[in-house]
Amino acid sequence: MRLQTGRLRLMASPSVNAQKVAIIIRAARGAIMSAIVAKMTLILFCGIAAAVVCIGCGKNPSDPSRSSRDVPENFKIAFIGDQGYGANGRAVLTLIKNEGADLVMHQGDFDYNDDPAAWDAQINDILGSYFPYFASVGNHDEAKWGGTNGYQQFLKNRLNRLGIAWEGDLGVKSTIKYKGIFMVFVGPGTMGSGHDAYIRQQLAADHSIWSICSWHKNMQNMQVGGKSDETGWGVYEAAREGGAIIATAHEHSYSRTHLLSSISNQTVASQSNTLVISKGKTFVFVSGLGGQNIRDQERSGNWWASVYTSTQGANYGALFGTFNVDGSPNLASFYFKDIGGNIADRFVVQSEVEGNAASSVNRATNPLLTFFGQD
Repeated sequence: MRLQTGRLRLMASPSVNAQKVAIIIRAARGAIMSAIVAKMTLILFCGIAAAVVCIGCGKNPSDPSRSSRDVPENFKIAFIGDQGYGANGRAVLTLIKNEGADLVMHQGDFDYNDDPAAWDAQINDILGSYFPYFASVGNHDEAKWGGTNGYQQFLKNRLNRLGIAWEGDLGVKSTIKYKGIFMVFVGPGTMGSGHDAYIRQQLAADHSIWSICSWHKNMQNMQVGGKSDETGWGVYEAAREGGAIIATAHEHSYSRTHLLSSISNQTVASQSNTLVISKGKTFVFVSGLGGQNIRDQERSGNWWASVYTSTQGANYGALFGTFNVDGSPNLASFYFKDIGGNIADRFVVQSEVEGNAASSVNRATNPLLTFFGQD
C-alpha cells in the first residue's frame, strides 16, 4: 500500500500496522500546517512594515485620507482666524472642543507674539497634541514661519504625529486630502506667488465632493471692515470655477456671502439659505473672531448674507461646518457660534461639484432641507 500527503510518501509493508501509519500521517499533516502558518505570518509582517515605512515623512500610504473619498458621517470642521494668545483664544478653542469638532482649519494669524512653541502648546493644552489642526500662513505669522522652530515646522510635526499626508509647501502652497475632503492652503498677498494657477491646477486634478480653499487676506469687497485689496481676484475666481468653498480671515469679524456666480463682480446667483455649490458657483466667508479683537462694520453690499461685527455686538467664536449630514454625502450644515452660546448664522450647503446632489440627499427624511427650504 502507498500513502501520499503532499510530497511525503510512505511505503507500508505488512509488518507496519495501521496504528503506526496513522501516527506518521498526522505528523506529516502537522508539519505542513506549521509551514502554512509560518508563511502567512511572514506575509502579514511584510504588509505591516510596508504600511508604516513612510510614517514621519508626511506620507502615510495606509491613511484612509489617501485611499477613500468617503467623508465620515457628520464630520465637523471648525473654521477660525486671527486667534491671539490668551483667554479669548483659549475660550474659542474650548468652544471648538465642546462642539465636538473633528478638525480645525485656521486661516492665518496665530498668536501675534511670534512664539510658535507657546501657540502650539495652547492648542495642545485644550485640544490635545494629536488633534488635527491645519492652517494657512497669515501676515502676523511671517516673521517666525520658517526654520526648525517656526510655525510651519510645528504644523508639520502635528501632521507627522497623526500620519497625515500633505503635498507642497505646507500652509503656503499646499494640499491635504483628509477624510474625503480636499483642502488647498495658500498665502496670496502674504507669502509666495502664482496661487491662482496653483488652485486651478489642484482642483482640476481632484474629484472630491467637497473642496475648501483656505487663505488669510482679502479683497476689499470680500470683507466688511477696513481692509483693502490685497490678494487679487484670481484666487477667488479659480476657487469658484473649481467649486471650492472659500475660507478666509484677516478682518476681525464674521461675514458670509450669498451664493455667487462671479466673485469679482459680486454677482448673486441665489439668496437662498440652502447654497447649492457647483463648478462656477460658490460662497465666501470671513471667520476672524478667533480671539485677538473685534472690529466694526464699515462696508455693506447686497451680496452679503450674514454680518457679525462689533456693530452687531459680536463675541469671539468659530464657524462650524458638518459634512455628510446623517449619511447624505452631498449635504453640509453650517453655523457660527460664539463663546457666549449665540448662533449668529446658520445655513445649509449642497454640493453638485461632482454630480447632481439630488441623488445623494434624502429630501424626504432630512429635516435640514425642510427647515431651510429650497427656494
